[in-house]
Amino acid sequence: MRTRLALALCAALAGPAFAQTTPANQAVADAEAAAALLRAAIGQLAEAVSADDQVVALTEVIRGYELGLAALRGGLRQASGREAELRDRFEAQRDQLARVLGAMTALQQSPESTMLLHPAGALANARSGMILSGVTPGLRAEAEALQADLDEIATVRQLQSNAAGMLGSGLDSVQEARRLLASAVTDRSSMPARYAEDPEELQALRAAAQSLDDFATGIARMEKDVGAPMDDFEGARGSLALPVVGTVLRPYREPDAAGVSRPGWVIATAPAALVQTPWPATIRYRGPFLDYGNVMIVEPARGYLMIFAGLSQVFGEVGDVLKAGDPVGLMGGAEAPAQEFGSQFVADAAQGAEAGRSETLYLELRQGNETLDPADWFVLNPVVDPQQD
Repeated sequence: MRTRLALALCAALAGPAFAQTTPANQAVADAEAAAALLRAAIGQLAEAVSADDQVVALTEVIRGYELGLAALRGGLRQASGREAELRDRFEAQRDQLARVLGAMTALQQSPESTMLLHPAGALANARSGMILSGVTPGLRAEAEALQADLDEIATVRQLQSNAAGMLGSGLDSVQEARRLLASAVTDRSSMPARYAEDPEELQALRAAAQSLDDFATGIARMEKDVGAPMDDFEGARGSLALPVVGTVLRPYREPDAAGVSRPGWVIATAPAALVQTPWPATIRYRGPFLDYGNVMIVEPARGYLMIFAGLSQVFGEVGDVLKAGDPVGLMGGAEAPAQEFGSQFVADAAQGAEAGRSETLYLELRQGNETLDPADWFVLNPVVDPQQD
């Protein structure tokens, strides 16, 4: 489910901010559009607190903020890459630039009339004048190109400075939104429920299960009071939004450094990232399980289970019926203090990949006793990409 803020981001990014676009200016345009989205998200916090459905409003604020961060991260990374490219060019052309600057200095310090005097006489003077008139435009072109590159670097540095200041000032607002969301979910009284409390069978299953696979298989076999949502889940194949803003570290069945492969996705996220259900679903289990941290298992359709593991907080109770986009929990980890967050985010963005994304969410999709490759179901959008580095 795309929020109004997400749509605003797409619209902002679609419009050029500069008449003459350079790589650095384009990166700045993208980053400024993302910053506008962040400010809009922060500005909606007051409205969310007084909204009739605080859960929906606060979810939109947090999701909009995180999408803005992801887009800003992309703009900062492009800008930093452009700066590195220009600096590499300066280094490669160091000697040539030194000669250009030396010649320009000589021209500036020497009166043109003196330079045109030649001891060989008038003909030699004429020839030297022709040479100088040919060289000077070339030097001027070199100088203008150098100035344009320096201007691009200055543009990038200004962007980074502005982003760091804006992010630091906005951190407290989004942290308050997360705190209020946890409270609002607890207080929400209109949530349809299937169970009054956790079935004893579920507790016994959790105690006996030796793996996440055993646990999920047991849940799939449990009797249910009410069926799963009737929405066409199978028809949504290939169109589901990722449940969190992050980077896919390891795809389905890809071994990690220790040679361990999992039948799901490992997604790197920022600390305290919001996790949402991408489809209407009923909660079949929520709580700690083995060494997975907090686990949320939801049923999007009869015969299907979706598993989120590694959360710090989980929202709702077993039997709750969720709408697409409802929050299911928050990731763990601690963000830097407000005075450090902006500068650290800028530095992490320049590194790219999973830098600054210290938490990992495990996502698994099952049909009966079989696991499914999430790549066949989920869409990776422009601000949530698979790892490229």
